[in-house]
Amino acid sequence: MIKIDFHLHTKKSPYSDSEYEFSLPKLKEYIEKLSIDCIAITNHNLFDLEQFIEISERLDITVLPGIEINLEKGHILLISENTELDDFQSKCKQVEKLITSKSAYITVGQFKEIYGELNKYLLIPHYDKKPIIRSEIIELLKPHVTAGEVTSPKKFKYCINNPNDLVPTLFSDLRFTEQMTEFSPRQTFVDINNTTLKAIKTCFSDKNKVFLDPSEGHRFFRVFENGLKLSTGLNVILGERSSGKTYMLKTIARMYDNVKHIKQFELLETDEEKDKKKFDEILTTKQSSVAEQFLKEFKDVVEDVSKIDRKENEKKIENYLSSLLKVAAEEEMKDEYSKCTIFNESKFIETDNETLKNLIASTQSLIENKEYRDIIDKHISTIALSELVIDLMKKHIELQEINQKKLWVNSIVMNVQKELQSSTASEHIKDAEFYSILLEKEKLKKFERIAIKIKREKTIEKKDVRRFKIVASTKRYNGAQELKNKIGKRDAVFSTAYEYYDSPIEYLEELKNIEQLADTDYYKYFVDVSYKILNEYDAEISGGERSEFNLLDKIQDAHHYDMLLIDEPESSFDNLFLKNEVNEQIRQISKTVPVLIVTHNSTVGASIKPDYILYTKKEIVASKAIYKVYAGNPSDGKLKSIEGEETSNYDIMLNCLEAGDSAYIERHQSYENLRN
Repeated sequence: MIKIDFHLHTKKSPYSDSEYEFSLPKLKEYIEKLSIDCIAITNHNLFDLEQFIEISERLDITVLPGIEINLEKGHILLISENTELDDFQSKCKQVEKLITSKSAYITVGQFKEIYGELNKYLLIPHYDKKPIIRSEIIELLKPHVTAGEVTSPKKFKYCINNPNDLVPTLFSDLRFTEQMTEFSPRQTFVDINNTTLKAIKTCFSDKNKVFLDPSEGHRFFRVFENGLKLSTGLNVILGERSSGKTYMLKTIARMYDNVKHIKQFELLETDEEKDKKKFDEILTTKQSSVAEQFLKEFKDVVEDVSKIDRKENEKKIENYLSSLLKVAAEEEMKDEYSKCTIFNESKFIETDNETLKNLIASTQSLIENKEYRDIIDKHISTIALSELVIDLMKKHIELQEINQKKLWVNSIVMNVQKELQSSTASEHIKDAEFYSILLEKEKLKKFERIAIKIKREKTIEKKDVRRFKIVASTKRYNGAQELKNKIGKRDAVFSTAYEYYDSPIEYLEELKNIEQLADTDYYKYFVDVSYKILNEYDAEISGGERSEFNLLDKIQDAHHYDMLLIDEPESSFDNLFLKNEVNEQIRQISKTVPVLIVTHNSTVGASIKPDYILYTKKEIVASKAIYKVYAGNPSDGKLKSIEGEETSNYDIMLNCLEAGDSAYIERHQSYENLRN
């Protein structure tokens, strides 16, 4: 088993990195401290042969040449054998010349042309890491791509368990400077005994050959540079006061991206008024989000019809008709200018490409989607979708060309008409785009029907968060004052507009007359969206229940994060709530997301049935505080430190969760006496 890191930066790229000065001693310290067996140097869009040789000579491990390339708006690592370095540098120089800005990238065609025989290299695209290489690009590079880079143990484990995903790899992506104080523990263990590129490539085509931990596979991952492990499931951290538990959580939260950190006392507010105000603010935010989502399509409709000027359209038709009558009356008086056919010629109407644009965007979404890839592929292949999007794009280009021709002809006709009209006293027919006017009239009719329907009272969202219920519903606004209070526009006068509330078109026109309102917000004034949190008795929740709901709500959305950290939940909640409501949910989340809980409470520490126990201890050595961490499985008799020291798991459990052996026995006896 070897430990590798194939994503390291040692030189600033002109367009991809902020300024930093590389430190070779720090790289050497990193290799030694984390016992790494093989690395690859992968700078952005460049390869510095001179620097690479210097690094290789100074390190006692295998160093492979590589490059991180901007490919089709994503990034891909390309690792080479440690031979033919001049040729490799020459090819990388071509990439460097093509990447001339931050947003620049090379195409798959250019990539293949530059590097030729791709089977010579190890290719690792950003897979579940931004900027992601799209799935159709990966398809074009197969069979040379079998592994992909991810950003967390959670994503690594997900890819391992999903048969349709690439073999996952986890790398540090570090830039080495003299100021570095800590190193990332993100590396990958590979089940081989040598560090040749050929052997590593073979492992990267087999999910049974890559691991987060050399002895525990995917059940554990390294969390700190000293080698401390955590379970990819549920971890409980025990320890006396001021022994480093909270510090450990803060360090993890700082070191890792996309971490959900619920701090001690975060959800507990002793001031009832402040608590209610804070909760109402949370509700307002959630309500706004639900309303935004529910009214998304209606918002587009309102924005579209708000641009329509009915009076202007009526004026255009009136001008057209009066000019038509006048031209007819003056038919016998026409001169040679007004008799020209082009004198009263109408303009070409441009073709609307919006539907075609939406089709292209939808097809691209199907191509790029990873989450439901297996379902999409079951019904239609990526190749078929790619061919479809190409044909749609060709059609879009064709229509765009036709529209450009129409615009060009229209401009010529208009210029000629102006010349003719300036040379005669004859009346000309005023132009009116009847199709556009009729289309806008139909839009207004549909808008009116939609606006009337959207005001009907209905429940738009209902879901359970354990014993709580979230109910979002819609209703009419009942008066101008309610509008003002709900929207928060204290200086706006809604009284005149509200008189037309049941006539959507007139109501919208009145809203447009209120200067304080943004035109992008008109949709909000048609329907009121309420958002309520109810308890199991369908009553609005009390002060204590607010904190309980907040915790459950925060835990519930932890699935979107790469790690969940909770610091002493018992300091804010009672045991019955923790046991009945929180524990089960945390256990469920820990099946997909690594969870760490700091606790002094047996309800959380023992009843939750953790996968791994950590014990923090502070010792004073030569008047200096030394922090140690012991770890092991809940069933282990002894917990061990990184240094190999041991301590009794039994004693830790009793002292941290039960206030000691004698207190536990005494309390147990008291409970027995009460029961009897």
